[in-house]
Amino acid sequence: MEQLIEQFFNLEIMIAAWPMILKGLGMTLLICVAVIPMGLVGGLLAALGSASKSRWIRWPVIALVDFFRAIPPLVLLIFVYAGLPFAGVQLSPFTAVVIAFFLNNSAYYGEIFRAGIQSVGYGQSEAARSTGLSAPQTLAYVVLPQAVRNVLPDLLSNTIEVIKLTSLASVVSLGEMLHAADMARSITYNASPIVLAALVYLVLLWPLVRGVSRFGRSLNTG
Repeated sequence: MEQLIEQFFNLEIMIAAWPMILKGLGMTLLICVAVIPMGLVGGLLAALGSASKSRWIRWPVIALVDFFRAIPPLVLLIFVYAGLPFAGVQLSPFTAVVIAFFLNNSAYYGEIFRAGIQSVGYGQSEAARSTGLSAPQTLAYVVLPQAVRNVLPDLLSNTIEVIKLTSLASVVSLGEMLHAADMARSITYNASPIVLAALVYLVLLWPLVRGVSRFGRSLNTG
């Protein structure tokens, strides 16, 4: 038991590794700040494209959404970071992570938005148009507010998945929290920094997970 505690729960090593973990946490949050808004905007555009009446817009958008949902995000990240240089496109680790996660999450956000838009009855649009609203106004003021409310728990759940997804950035040596913890582990030859990073993820995400669950139940009850 003492050896287990020494290897995984060494407080002295955790305290020494904390500055590195904290710096990595800052990079993790920076990735989230960049990827989540871009993913929401990209997802909304993808949803509108997949609902377009023009098949020349609808079919390519649906194909792209299906492709980026099907391909593993780790494979996509490695392709963007290590594959594009063969085509003469050299990206920094941060840029590669943002682009890969944007493509992946836009596809998932797009499907959520599409489901929300389809959940709004067509009569709502007809009623709005009968009052003199244009098609863009109907979408912005009538359809989207109801659509977002209907799928808000799913949007929040996917956002939590984005936060967890940032740990993959360690593959391209971007200094996010898992990469920082792994560097501390390699220096100390002890797994306690990895445990510390896991505890930080737990402290950050557990309240969000519980909050989303309670919010979803309250919507269903309401």
